[in-house]
Amino acid sequence: MTRIISANLNGIRSAHTKGFFDWMAQSQADVVCVQEIKAQIPDIVPAHTPEGYKSWFAAAEKRGYSGVGIYSRKEPLSIRFGLDNAEFDAEGRMITAEFDNLIVASIYFPSGSSSEERQEAKFRFLDHFNQELDQFEKADKPVVLCGDWNIAHREIDLKNWKGNLKNSGFLPEERAWMDEVLKKRNWNDAYRCLYPEETEGCYTWWSNRGQAYAKNVGWRIDYQITSPELAPAIQHASVFKGARFSDHAPLIVDYDTTL
Repeated sequence: MTRIISANLNGIRSAHTKGFFDWMAQSQADVVCVQEIKAQIPDIVPAHTPEGYKSWFAAAEKRGYSGVGIYSRKEPLSIRFGLDNAEFDAEGRMITAEFDNLIVASIYFPSGSSSEERQEAKFRFLDHFNQELDQFEKADKPVVLCGDWNIAHREIDLKNWKGNLKNSGFLPEERAWMDEVLKKRNWNDAYRCLYPEETEGCYTWWSNRGQAYAKNVGWRIDYQITSPELAPAIQHASVFKGARFSDHAPLIVDYDTTL
């Protein structure tokens, strides 16, 4: 069994002060993918890597922005930093670890909510990521793509879907792109494989505005998307809400496979 966790930290230093790494040390995870570390490499200290894990990070050039990382108990065969796109590699959007029997990536998709310019950047990212998917599909081993995709796929994936039909994260074009990944390419949404109709229990992100978390007015935008052949191996999935380390909750998936 292999346990993989995906977590948007909304700042690695902030998550540390809120006990994320103490929890991670007890999580029995084999691989942990983190996003939005909001740190430069020199800012990452030994306390940010629990005992028994090794870690690798792709930071953004801009301070306090974006960035991704991977923690693993097992030494990978290789680490790939970035996705061969200068615009998005400067933002620290992806890091990939290849193991003996599995490829795992930590990905932070851009948000388009701040401006039309950022939404256009998000669409450029989606276009480029199709090429990444093409390459992952050529791999000779299964793939798990973890991260904050900044897209709620279906109406059941967010509380207030009617009020967000014209907002970034739930735009028809974004949802159609997810359809392509999951239906045309036949990749698996690990959580939905086990809980195809779950609504309020599925959310992984809550706005800091108002009482969104208390009222569970959330979105499901954090995923573990797997290549088609891994579907039978998806055993357990859960969203951890026992403590708050971030405005996102960690997504935990167990796979009946080895690294």
